[in-house]
Amino acid sequence: MSTTTTPVVYPVHVDAELDPTLSRGLWLVKWILAIPHYVVLAFLWLAFAVTSIVAFFSILFTAHYPRALFDFNVGVMRWTWRVAYYAYGALGTDRYPPFTLADVPDYPAHLEVDYPERLSRGLVLVKWWLLAIPHYLIVGLFLGGLGYGVRGADEEPLLSISLIGALVLVAGMVLLFTGRYPRPVFDLVLGLNRWVLRVAGYVALMTDRYPPFSLDQGGHERPASDAALRSGGPPDAPQGSTASTATSPPPAGATAPPPSSGTSGSGWTGGRIVMLVLGSLLAFTALGIAGGGATLVAADQMARDSDGFLTSPTERLATSGFAITSEDIHLRVDGTLDLVPDDVIGDVRLSADAAAGTELFVGIAPTAEAAAYLDDVRHDTLTEVRDGDPLYQSTAGAAPATPPTEQEFWVAGATGMEPELTWRLQEGDWTAVIMNADGSAVVAADVSAGAEVPALQTAIAALFLTAGLLLVLGAVLIAVPIRSAGRRASVGAPDR
Repeated sequence: MSTTTTPVVYPVHVDAELDPTLSRGLWLVKWILAIPHYVVLAFLWLAFAVTSIVAFFSILFTAHYPRALFDFNVGVMRWTWRVAYYAYGALGTDRYPPFTLADVPDYPAHLEVDYPERLSRGLVLVKWWLLAIPHYLIVGLFLGGLGYGVRGADEEPLLSISLIGALVLVAGMVLLFTGRYPRPVFDLVLGLNRWVLRVAGYVALMTDRYPPFSLDQGGHERPASDAALRSGGPPDAPQGSTASTATSPPPAGATAPPPSSGTSGSGWTGGRIVMLVLGSLLAFTALGIAGGGATLVAADQMARDSDGFLTSPTERLATSGFAITSEDIHLRVDGTLDLVPDDVIGDVRLSADAAAGTELFVGIAPTAEAAAYLDDVRHDTLTEVRDGDPLYQSTAGAAPATPPTEQEFWVAGATGMEPELTWRLQEGDWTAVIMNADGSAVVAADVSAGAEVPALQTAIAALFLTAGLLLVLGAVLIAVPIRSAGRRASVGAPDR
């Protein structure tokens, strides 16, 4: 008794036809010509991320991938494949890619994905990250895993290229000098791209079929129905199989038709796509603003001490001179506002802990008065703290004529082994100074600064309110086109 084996075709179908009249040198400037597509695709992939998240929860709770979302995401993948095929993913055609999600029958590159009637609720939790790890490692090599030994000062490779990129570069050079695209290279490039796009369809939740570990070379893939009919089997392949696609080139000079999966994307008009992209942008903006609000909440809860001050980490400041000063602090309420006024910051606090066994003095003075006092005094001005290391600007000089405790120009000051001053912000130019109380040299202290920031709670509330409003507006802009595209797809009516 003989049995007939039905060929199994993977649900992600990738097809292409090599352009026989490729220009020798056009590929050198395609990176410029493809820029409009790259810009559009950046926004489309943003929307792709949002629709994939929505699809994730739909599959998790209903075991179904909403058809409108499926059509949109397949359209984005199809558009990306056409641009890659035109540009540096294959260099397989000089025909400029169309700006559409739908399949263009006479374009030489096609991508279709069979729509799954039902998907596993459990697999959706793990297939896109855990189960796909082996493929991620391989695809990483295909798309960017080759680095070359030319290195810069930071030991990072200055030149890196993917396996696909290397093969396409070889093909481009051969094309430049001979006018021909090497067919073996083309077949290999298409096989690598087919592998990548199958994995993309799997991790984008479009199928539960695990991608095969097979390099199906060649530009054409036999449609599932055609393969089954030739073998005498049923038109649909078993859903659970992971066997690879059999490839069969079309007759010479013929263009193989793309596999039909019904994902024409006809429900997605330009207006709906724009609405979806805008909604996605608003949603991501809302998440970013909410993240900023959450960061402020964490700072408010973790950095605020028992006295209500938000306090900076302690930094060790030291100098062999006689004083450490801050740069000028400019406070303006009327006119240029270099720092926010006191009703936003509230009281500020400067704390120090003596690190050299000598009593310290910390004080705040008008900049002109502090500069006059330290005019001929050797001291350091703190300019910034970079990676935990304080940076100073040094000023040469001698010892002060009198210790700081005998001066009367300080608007706030404190003395001791652990001095701490609190000051209410005032308009003007101010300088903070740390010295030994007796005016001696070698000043060392562990210093921290804090502020009440009474407006922080208001800022947090405003951020979360803004994020909420943007999220609601984004959700509306996302839901309306999805609903409209889904209704149009369900009735099969053409869009006007």
